[in-house]
Amino acid sequence: MSDLTRIRYGEQGEKDREFDQIVGSSNALESVLADVERVAPTDSTVLVLGETGTGKELIARAIHNTSARCGRPFVKLNCAAIPFDLLESELFGHEKGAFTGAVAQRTGRFETADTGTLFLDEIGDLPLALQPKLLRVLQEQEFERLGSGRTHRINVRLVAATHRDLTQMVLRGEFRSDLYYRLNVFPVQVPPLRERRDDIRELLLHFVEVFSRRMGKRIEQIPQSTLDAFSSYDWPGNIRELQNLIERAVIRSDNGVLPNPLSPSKGSCGSVITLGGDLLPIQESGRRVELGAMPKPASADSLEDIQRQHILRVLERTGWVISGPNGAGAILDVHPNTLRSLMDRLGIRNQTATRTRCEHEPSQPADA
Repeated sequence: MSDLTRIRYGEQGEKDREFDQIVGSSNALESVLADVERVAPTDSTVLVLGETGTGKELIARAIHNTSARCGRPFVKLNCAAIPFDLLESELFGHEKGAFTGAVAQRTGRFETADTGTLFLDEIGDLPLALQPKLLRVLQEQEFERLGSGRTHRINVRLVAATHRDLTQMVLRGEFRSDLYYRLNVFPVQVPPLRERRDDIRELLLHFVEVFSRRMGKRIEQIPQSTLDAFSSYDWPGNIRELQNLIERAVIRSDNGVLPNPLSPSKGSCGSVITLGGDLLPIQESGRRVELGAMPKPASADSLEDIQRQHILRVLERTGWVISGPNGAGAILDVHPNTLRSLMDRLGIRNQTATRTRCEHEPSQPADA
């Protein structure tokens, strides 16, 4: 997954290669990168925290690239994507015959990452039964494959990431406190995109360049109304949502004009009027994308209106299903509980379901 690409105009050096694929120069992002530079030369465990879609894996890669382990293995594993009965084998490996279906010896991720960095994404989804084994590897740098009594010693730097609140999970007994303290040696908090609004313009230009090149399209004008909508939107799905919306906009683009994927209207962006707006070069292609190439609309939707309309469109498409792989939460790339809270704040209700429920409720007798 490539959420970002850092572009330092006129400053292409060693530091850029270390922070490859991270875009932006906002104060919030610079603070994160300063933490990366501070902790990378050490071998300390790092816990990357942040909402989904903020680019936590890219921060983990930046830590690896800036460390002395650069050039050695960078191995990643999403703890939420592997079934429980296979996760232990994925982490530690197994011997032939260790369990039904183990027809050959398998090397685990820890062994593969020896001398390098292991990135465990969604560490909050690690089952309780496996947490003591992970703790032992972190403390002793040794483990045994499943079905083997031989101890393997390794030299691995661990970077973990999660969007969950591990402190609350510890209080609820869902995460071991000793493992949490061992992971939380140096926390790095990745800000959501709504706290990095200064980076939105640069991200927009980058993804327009990526997708227009990939699709063989030529995008030359970005209306000011589109820039304004992107800058004011709250981005619950963060950079991943922005990336997906720009891909959609490039697909729908006509006549070299990028339409506004956040607009409630699916129609044309209107006639193009060149206003000689602000120009910002995109260096990869040598072209210049013209910003502000359309007049601002007479009236603009508020931030909450744009959010409400976008969420309603997705909910109607999913039949108001929020959870599950085909639910609105998955499409928007936000946790279902986060989406429900946002719906409550925006006053979004399934009126059809409410009316149906009221029709089936028995009528109450009037007070005497």
